[in-house]
Amino acid sequence: MSNNIRLRGKYYYYDMIIDHVRYKGTTKTTDKKLAEQIASTIKADILRQKHDLPTIVNYSNDYNFRDAWEQYMQAQAVSSETVKLRQHIAKHFLPVFSDSSIKIITTDLIEAYQLKRKIEKTAMPKNIKKRESEISFREVNLEISILHNFFNFCIKRGYIDKNPASGIKKLNELSRLKTLSDEDIQKLISGATNKLTRDLITFLIYTGCRKGEALNLKWDDVDLKIGVIAIKGTKTKYDRYIPISKPLKELLKGIEKNQDCLYVFNSNGAKIGDFKKSFHTACRNAGLKDLHIHDLRHVFASKMVMNGTSLYITGELLGHRTTQMTKRYSHLVPDTLKKAVDDVWGKSLTVSPMTKQKNE
Repeated sequence: MSNNIRLRGKYYYYDMIIDHVRYKGTTKTTDKKLAEQIASTIKADILRQKHDLPTIVNYSNDYNFRDAWEQYMQAQAVSSETVKLRQHIAKHFLPVFSDSSIKIITTDLIEAYQLKRKIEKTAMPKNIKKRESEISFREVNLEISILHNFFNFCIKRGYIDKNPASGIKKLNELSRLKTLSDEDIQKLISGATNKLTRDLITFLIYTGCRKGEALNLKWDDVDLKIGVIAIKGTKTKYDRYIPISKPLKELLKGIEKNQDCLYVFNSNGAKIGDFKKSFHTACRNAGLKDLHIHDLRHVFASKMVMNGTSLYITGELLGHRTTQMTKRYSHLVPDTLKKAVDDVWGKSLTVSPMTKQKNE
């Protein structure tokens, strides 16, 4: 925890970092000693806020969007993969809102931004001849969702009273609930040009893990004796546990355990950041088009549901915090239920002559 006092123009300004979060502003005084006292008082009030103790003054009146966004990003206790995604998405709205005071950003302004992004997406070469219902605006929805989360953060900090991103209707999204036949799965795995990629693809299909969860998996979180994998520090901030099936156990046993690397999936002992390029090579060799790494999570879920696993259990294995997410696979349930009934009642009951005579 540190803070600095600097003279800028007429007044002294404070600039302090508390728990990796930066706070800065004017003390509105030309007296250095008084400025230091004011800064100490501000620091004390911020600490009171952090520990849910009553505070008297709110020092966050003059934050512009960029400053508040920097605080928001620093405060995120999420995986590096998620941080990268948010930074990528922020590139779209930061130039629009960056220099604005967060207090003047209204719902109308955000809806205007949403419309602008919708028009940009519609005008893309691949979408020109498509109807609106045939275009996915998932990325735009992500931007609004992150803005909503950001403004909630600002409310908690006392910067604003109301979330201007609340109540904004989502745009159309096209479902990517892709699945693969057993033959296509084998083609995809065989299409990988190295063992690491083959292992990663197989692991994702067997577990339904997110890419980041697989790449961050440590040997300490794998218990082959008990037969369970602990997935920690997930997107939903809840740990979950995945049972190790027999083929998954064989896969994990076949991975060389490098003493110099804590991570299960590594390259010569070094943690890998991504395998998108080698995955696309596997897809190309397998003749599979428009397949994303995240689709392997859907392959896992589809296989589970189509083989009779309940939506509830499937959701638990995927780490869904709401049933709404898992309901996307409910269209697969009718065939599963029919199969279950056919398995039990597929053959007519044979009525013995004695039973038949009694009934008559």
